[in-house]
Amino acid sequence: MNTQIIEFIRTPANKSGKQPDLGAATPQRWSVEEVESLFKLPFADLMFRAQQVHREHFDPNAVQLSTLLSIKTGGCSEDCGYCPQSAFHSTGVENQKMLELDVVVAAARAAQQNGADRFCMGAAWREPSDADMASVVEMVKAVRGLGMETCATLGMLNDRQTEQLRDAGLDYYNHNLDTAPEFYGDIISTRDYQDRLDTLERVRKAGMHVCSGGIVGMGENLTQRAGLLAQLANLEPYPESVPINNLVKVEGTPLAQAEDIDPFDFVRTIAAARITMPTARVRLSAGRQQMSDELQALCFLAGANSIFYGEQLLTTGNPEVEHDRALLDRLGMYASAEQR
Repeated sequence: MNTQIIEFIRTPANKSGKQPDLGAATPQRWSVEEVESLFKLPFADLMFRAQQVHREHFDPNAVQLSTLLSIKTGGCSEDCGYCPQSAFHSTGVENQKMLELDVVVAAARAAQQNGADRFCMGAAWREPSDADMASVVEMVKAVRGLGMETCATLGMLNDRQTEQLRDAGLDYYNHNLDTAPEFYGDIISTRDYQDRLDTLERVRKAGMHVCSGGIVGMGENLTQRAGLLAQLANLEPYPESVPINNLVKVEGTPLAQAEDIDPFDFVRTIAAARITMPTARVRLSAGRQQMSDELQALCFLAGANSIFYGEQLLTTGNPEVEHDRALLDRLGMYASAEQR
């Protein structure tokens, strides 16, 4: 699998000002300029195309529900500018040791009873130790034993660790690219972009599904936003699950004063992700608590068909279960697990 950082070249046709053929079948490769052209379409045209692609591959009224639990909180040695769990930032997040197995299983069972069919476990590490991995392996086995899909986000992994997770039955590994390669250094300095790509390659090599997306609203420009999606879409293959996060600004982090992204630009990001990665689950992730019901509805229309479900994401808030259920009911939508 080629996961080297992709250098995008503008073709002579694009240099001449000719627009890419946006009505053609989805190309195998996307240049940054082609993705940027999607963003620049009239809003109604972009939504129409995204909805067409969505309906070709999914039930447009079904939403996959995932629940995320922080199994180890705070004290991370990375300096990610958006993250309240970084040891570099003073955000009031208290360091907590890893949860006990029975606590994790109880949380997974409760999530399942509330309609979630995927349970994600996140830990604030740069990379897990051998002792950490032993505990996580037991958690994965136990949650899988409930009949739920399992996902984990644990930082960077080596080959042995990906094999351990695969053997435990892990279905998805989450490792976000966060942003475009050229903007990455403005957000994180403790690891480079290739480190992230290397971990994704190891996950693929081990035979697990990839969950990888990014965060918008961190001060990136349109070209950089398009660059993130192009980077994801050109992975071979592209991720099965693509979380699109709207920056949650936390006091004490370097991005606490970042300018809000225009809501329509966020919807455009969802639509462009759907078009460039037609068969992926595009997940409406962090930032939903700050979104109106109307904005979320537009995101579903643009092709989002997965949400994090529950009252909290790692250390930031999330819409409550009852509100999510009421919104889906108002839209005539339902959890994809309910089709089984």
